[in-house]
Amino acid sequence: MIKMVNVNKSFGDLHVLKNVNLQVAEGEKLVIIGPSGSGKSTTVRCMNFLEEPTSGEVYIDGKQLTHKNKIKLVRESMSMVFQSFNLYPHMTVMKNLTLAPIKLHGKSKAEAEELAYHYLDVVGLSEKAFAYPTTLSGGQQQRIAIARALCSQTKIILFDEPTSALDPETIQEVLDVMIKLASEANITMVVVTHEMGFARQVADRVVFMDGGRIIEEGTPEHFFTNPENERVKLFLSKIIR
Repeated sequence: MIKMVNVNKSFGDLHVLKNVNLQVAEGEKLVIIGPSGSGKSTTVRCMNFLEEPTSGEVYIDGKQLTHKNKIKLVRESMSMVFQSFNLYPHMTVMKNLTLAPIKLHGKSKAEAEELAYHYLDVVGLSEKAFAYPTTLSGGQQQRIAIARALCSQTKIILFDEPTSALDPETIQEVLDVMIKLASEANITMVVVTHEMGFARQVADRVVFMDGGRIIEEGTPEHFFTNPENERVKLFLSKIIR
């Protein structure tokens, strides 16, 4: 579903991604981990051309992403859940959820609202349909953001550190929703996270990045019990007690 070939990304003199090659299969749950500043978020943002690679190619479901086709292809193929929710504060939850299906995907208002109620039920927030985002906790806002991504009914959902802005008490409620989604085989998920328990439980494959490169990847079993790279061993030794 996603293929990155020799992707490089620079911001001025800062070379953030260095020849990243990565493939994500249909239905796969891929988790990207690594230290801060390793290029994890930039990798995900290059997958949907929120950041356009300096060089290299990105393919979505066999089609190469270009500057010209990126809006259409990304809208059709993938949704994204951000660190900071990115909900419209002046709109109700229902308006936030139905905006893209109506404006971008041609749904009628009734169809869009039916979708919204369905996915609000999935994330456990049906009663908040007409609340405003500012009245909700961080965990509730992120669950709404996940429901919004689901309302687009794309095959791929990207998650960029979805729990990093949350209070520790609300992290698990978001992870529980993501664990529930991961059980649905038809959704391809790419998740940047520091939550090792989630990675171990949900990932089909774990990718470790450092210094803008992928330095190790494998199944959770391999990654957490028998990593080969010394940098990975050091990282895990500091965060897993």
